[in-house]
Amino acid sequence: MQTKPLSVCLSPILACLPLFLGLSDLVFAQTVAEPTIDFQTQIQPLLAESCLACHGQDASTRSGGLRLDQRDGALQGGDSGKAVIVPGAPESSLLIQRVTSADQDSIMPPPSHGHALTQSQIDLLKKWIAAGAEYAQHWAFVPPMQQSLPVSATAKGISHPIDAFVDQRLSLMGLQPSPPASPWVLCRRLYLDIIGLPPSVEELLAFQRDGFDATVEKLLASERYGERWARPWLDVARYSDTNGYEKDMRRDQWAWRDWVIRALNSDMPYDQFIIQQIAGDLLPDATQDQRIATGFLRNSMINEEGAIIPEEFRMVEMFDRIDCLGKAVLGLSTQCAQCHAHKFDPLTHDEYYGLFAFLNNTYEAQSWVYNAQEQQQISQILANIAKSEDSIRSQRPQWESELNQWAAQLAAGGASWQPMEFNDLNSVSGLNHPVQIADKSILMLGHR
Repeated sequence: MQTKPLSVCLSPILACLPLFLGLSDLVFAQTVAEPTIDFQTQIQPLLAESCLACHGQDASTRSGGLRLDQRDGALQGGDSGKAVIVPGAPESSLLIQRVTSADQDSIMPPPSHGHALTQSQIDLLKKWIAAGAEYAQHWAFVPPMQQSLPVSATAKGISHPIDAFVDQRLSLMGLQPSPPASPWVLCRRLYLDIIGLPPSVEELLAFQRDGFDATVEKLLASERYGERWARPWLDVARYSDTNGYEKDMRRDQWAWRDWVIRALNSDMPYDQFIIQQIAGDLLPDATQDQRIATGFLRNSMINEEGAIIPEEFRMVEMFDRIDCLGKAVLGLSTQCAQCHAHKFDPLTHDEYYGLFAFLNNTYEAQSWVYNAQEQQQISQILANIAKSEDSIRSQRPQWESELNQWAAQLAAGGASWQPMEFNDLNSVSGLNHPVQIADKSILMLGHR
């Protein structure tokens, strides 16, 4: 059976996050039988809430020179040079001593912090340290690893990997699987999952005649597939047909929406799906479609109110793009690093503005999209212009030197401008704030 490549199916990954998390629970279901402590889901959130505000990667707020967001920092200790964590020995670990202290001046976190650890959290830290106090890389940077199928699956004759993990989890919970769905229910599930529409009576009958695999192939080949699975990505990218704010005027963003649908229906690999949306206009000999793809970066709200400073809201849109890029593509929350090094996710203040600089290199110019007939007409016009220019050049072989001479004559005979220096640039209303800059030109920042 042919299926859509995994690269395409990854595009709506955030919208399907609950499903993927559910499957990950199934993949690691053996942890229910053999409890182990997972750093990312159990320890890191605990440290983030109670410790990392003062002992994280933000050097400007770090207390005592101690970092708890990295294993090396915890083992080396802070300014005192004493290890805060002793792997395998929780009672010898200064971390446990401080979080269990009865001294209000020594207990961590300080009472003023407001996030005192509960006894269950302290017990969890002790178990983690006793097990070796292993840290883990941020989940967004950990490559997916294929898991071995549960041993029980083979014995039960279960061939599909998902069924095997589901069966294992059900067994651990003492539950029995539901009976097989009727053909009508199964057909309806297929239609809703793949194209987002229920089947008609005729399609239900066709499913009974053609079978499961053939129906899947038919639905994957349908244009409705791209429409169904574009929706989660459009939500992640903050797509809207209007600009937002108080006027909420309509905008022509549909061209990018249709590009996403076409990309999914054409099985575009995920790397190209992302590259074209972030930098399609910078690709060699970029096509109109690749330029349209960069509409991903133009989904921010646009403020069209009269009394605004345009540059201020251009920056608001830039910050929104970085936030969207972090959550949609990188699996990171970036907003904290806008003002300081992120206290929880691995993103520094400098790294944030390094990323910011990649996108902050253009103004909010409007791009034009042309249909096939218009593109053909434009190509013909450009060809005629090139032909005319070639003809002129052949008639005047010295055209370049003649053009330079003519330009020099114009410059020599031009008027002599004397810039004026203003002493008072206040307006009667007090709303306008023009500024005269070093070259004596006037810069109007807008209304305030």
